[in-house]
Amino acid sequence: MSNRAEASTASGEGSASDEPQSAEAGAKRRRQPTKGMAELRVTQTRSAIGSKPKQRGTLRALGLGRIGKSNTLPDRPEIRGQLAKVPHLVKVEEVSS
Repeated sequence: MSNRAEASTASGEGSASDEPQSAEAGAKRRRQPTKGMAELRVTQTRSAIGSKPKQRGTLRALGLGRIGKSNTLPDRPEIRGQLAKVPHLVKVEEVSS
C-alpha cells in the first residue's frame, strides 16, 4: 500500500461510517419562502451561447438553462446580486405571495 493511501485511512478521512446517513441527505432541499416575503419570478429571455462561463453559471444557479424557463425565487440580496450580473439574459417580475 502506498504512503498516501495509508495516511488517508489512518486519519479516518473519507470513511462513510463516521457520520450517520439520513433519508434526506442526498435529496435536494428547496428553501421555503417565509410568509410576507416578496418573491421574484425570473424568466430567461436570451440564450447563454456566447456569454461568459461565469454568466452561464449564474443562470444555472438561478435555476435557469433554457430560453423561456422561469423560476420563482425569494427576494434576497444575494439573488438580486446574481440578477445584476445577467440583466441582459433575464426578465424579472415581482410576485406577491
